Amino acid sequence: MTTFHGIPAGAFEFYKELQDNNNRDWWLEHKDRYQELVRGPITLLLAELEPRFGPGRIFRPNRDIRFSQDKSPYKTAQGAFASTQEGMGYYLQVSADGLLVGGGYHSYTPAQLVRYRNSVDASGTGESLRHVIDAVSAAGFVVEGEQLRTVPRGYPRDHPRGELLKHKSLAASTDLGQPAWLDTPAAVQEIGALWDELRPLVDWVGRHAAP
Repeated sequence: MTTFHGIPAGAFEFYKELQDNNNRDWWLEHKDRYQELVRGPITLLLAELEPRFGPGRIFRPNRDIRFSQDKSPYKTAQGAFASTQEGMGYYLQVSADGLLVGGGYHSYTPAQLVRYRNSVDASGTGESLRHVIDAVSAAGFVVEGEQLRTVPRGYPRDHPRGELLKHKSLAASTDLGQPAWLDTPAAVQEIGALWDELRPLVDWVGRHAAP
């Protein structure tokens, strides 16, 4: 298959079954289904969206179990990321629950965090971000990311953008379930439109919190 026709409903059934059979023998027996129903369609989808959102990459299906008490070897969701800057861009995930779409950044360095906080603290760039977050929330996305419990040291506790200062990473996402368009070619336009709604957030962090 070289043309994107949608993400088939079988992809979600695959992950439902994997949840109950998370072992190497089952995976090897059903690996062709994974390639056909999950990895193949998502690869084609990312290729269609690349001109607008940057190169995409698909995450490995294997879990890193070295330091985990949970030794199940495979992830129960397939994630993918499109970006033009490291750690910043647009995300999608397929699981038994359906499709999740998001954007922002999740990785950070100490210097990156300083740049982010300085930009949130400054009235011009900080208010710009606040308006972006308000618009993203109004569009139905959930704002998320790793956060401190309190405003970081060095900033007033009653800072007007204190909630944003607490963030160490910043993203937004929405769970879509299995919309009727998902297993059709229209998924390219629908997911692209959702990523476009997140573009102001991705652009802001790209300018003010780049690695």
